[in-house]
Amino acid sequence: EVQLVESGGGLVQAGGSLRLSCSASGFSLDDYAIGWFREAPGKEREAVGCIGSGADYTYYADSVKGRFTISSDKAANTVYLQMNSLRPEDTAIYYCAAGSVETGGWGDVGVYDYWGQGTQVTVTS
Repeated sequence: EVQLVESGGGLVQAGGSLRLSCSASGFSLDDYAIGWFREAPGKEREAVGCIGSGADYTYYADSVKGRFTISSDKAANTVYLQMNSLRPEDTAIYYCAAGSVETGGWGDVGVYDYWGQGTQVTVTS
């Protein structure tokens, strides 16, 4: 059974950092790309970034480029989202998702087959 479990969310002041983890089971990180998305209250789910299967590429939304970094640990079958210089507008529930993603479509929620339950990130000013 494919399962994704996010952890690491919490409450942080603006300018601070958090590292989210996405622990995968039931498949290998070589099988699927892993995307990170977020959903703020009253807003649509938006793409944050993506790491390719085998970690052969990473993409980021313009809003997080230079502040967020996605990495993976194959041995732990876990993908990380390092978030630095956090802003109040980064407040959202953060989700990881797995799918067979063509690089041009990495930001499309519809191309991901499996989703985690989400973890809350709250950034105070």
